Order: sequence, then C-alpha cells, then structure tokens
Amino acid sequence: MGDVCPRLRFLRRLEVILITGATGFIGGRLLSVLLSKNQFCRTLSRTQMQIGNGVVADLADQAALSAACAGIATVFHCAGYAHAFSSLSEDDAALHWQVNFEGTRNLVEAAGQAGVRCFVFLSSVKAMAEPGEACADEDFPGVPDTAYGQSKRAAEAAVLAAGQRYGMHVVNLRLSMVYGAGGRGNLERMGRLVKSGWFPPLPETGNHRSLVHVDDVVSAMRLVAEDDRASGKTYIIAGQEAPSGRGLFDALRSVQGLVPCGWSLPTPVLRLAAGIGDVLETLLRRRLPLDTEVADRLLGSAWYSPARIEQQLGWRAKVSLVDGLSEMLQR
Repeated sequence: MGDVCPRLRFLRRLEVILITGATGFIGGRLLSVLLSKNQFCRTLSRTQMQIGNGVVADLADQAALSAACAGIATVFHCAGYAHAFSSLSEDDAALHWQVNFEGTRNLVEAAGQAGVRCFVFLSSVKAMAEPGEACADEDFPGVPDTAYGQSKRAAEAAVLAAGQRYGMHVVNLRLSMVYGAGGRGNLERMGRLVKSGWFPPLPETGNHRSLVHVDDVVSAMRLVAEDDRASGKTYIIAGQEAPSGRGLFDALRSVQGLVPCGWSLPTPVLRLAAGIGDVLETLLRRRLPLDTEVADRLLGSAWYSPARIEQQLGWRAKVSLVDGLSEMLQR
C-alpha cells in the first residue's frame, strides 16, 4: 500500500506519537507542526518541557523507555549526540557510541516490545563513507571514518534488525546538513559571520555542499511514517540545490542585503591560515574556528543524492536555498 487513505490518516491523528529530542532543532520543529495539526504527542527528553505530554528520561534507562513507549503508535527518534569532526577525545567518542548507538538500540527495542507500529530514526549522511567529489547515493561503498558516523551506521543496523524482529515499520533517514531558523549549526554561524564581515570571501572551487531546510526534513519524516513503501528502507534527505562554498557565501550576502563581494581569498592563503589553526589547537588544546578540517569542509564537497526517496515515494524538497536562508536569518 502506498500513501494512506484520508480515513486512515484521520484515525492516525488519534494515535499518540513519541518524539525524542523535542527540545532540539529538528524535534522541536516536528513537535510544533504535529501539535498545530491536533496530533497527540508525547515527548522524551532529559529535561522537562513546557509543551506536549513530557517524559523525562535517559536513553540508557530501559525501564523508563519501556514506559514511554507504552500506548505509542509512532516513534520519531530525533535525539542524538552530534560532533562529526574526526579529532575527538576518547570521552567524546564514547559518548557518540553510548547515545547514538546504544541509546537508539535501547529505544527501538523498547518500541518493538511495546508493539509500536512505526519507528523513524534520524541518521546522517555521515553514516556513509566520505564521497569526495562524487555525488553519493545510499549504495555508495565504504564505511564512515568518524566516531559520529560509525555510531550512526551501527544505529541504522539496529533499527533495521528490530524492524524485522518485531514486524515494525522502520525507516532510517540520512540527513544532509540541516538549516533553518532556530538552528545552531555551521551554516547559521557562517551567516552571522558573513553579515559582520568576519567571514573570508571563499574562493570558487566548484565543490558541492548538500543541505536541506528543516521544514523539508519534517515533511520527509511525516511521509515515511505514513507510507508503507518506506518500511525497512534507508533514505538520503537533501535539497535540490548543492551550492559550492563560494555559492553559499554569495547567497548569504545577498539574502542579508549586502552588496556582492568582488574578490576572494586565495586558496593557499586559506590553507595557510588553517595550518596555523592546527598548531594553535595543539598548543591551546581546544578547537578554533579555522583549522585544516574546517577548510576541507569549506573547499571540498559533501554531495548527496535524494533520488531514491524522490522516485520511490514522490518526496521532493520544496524550500529553495534563497527562501531557506532568508527564513534562517529572520531573527
């Protein structure tokens, strides 16, 4: 069966949905959308929320997870620990595994045992090997080389296994970079720095950076939860546009009413500054705004194809880059 009929969609609005990470960027946006449609929601977080039927619990607390999943029809698992840089302390690496893998495994097991119908897991394109300059799809070969990516990849496998074991409708969504108003990610920081004049004009390298607006992520989450064809699948979620680093810089200037910048910082100069950042990080023992890894992200590609979900389910990102950046910066 494809998309659910109107009658079944109405009945599902009477069901209770559990959202983890509802205090976060994506989970909070999802909760707002569902509440606006009079959907019954329960939230699971480590701190008490002012809206929704909240449960305060940790993903390591199996008894609390079992109680939270009781009477739930659909789980949207948005909670996680995000730090995708490769240079991490042992504590950070362990936290990735504990939260992203063990926490997800605990939750999906609790969901299966409670008879939950549907479980949607927010993974990341970082669960894949780095594609270099290629445009990667879900079948791109290789394995992730960061603790974050490895934990997400292992969590995906746990979700799919639980789906088979319990006959549960499960879906993994590999998100590209997510942005929008209320986000606190790299693109939001870049926008503020561009406006203040502190972000260097990047050289045009012809790279591609996939990104997706948070509203499009929410629409994909709701679709895969309702469409039976999505069960047992893993989908990349990315927007239609994959601009270069320079393209993002120019777009961020444009939507903030700044005049076009007619020059760019030469790549060797940017690389030199990044190398200095590496040295300072070693001396200061903390991350700085610019190092070699950051420069690689600004100048290199992270390009991913959403063709599978477009072709199988008809989903397509609707928010344009210009509209999305404008919404992100309207605060």
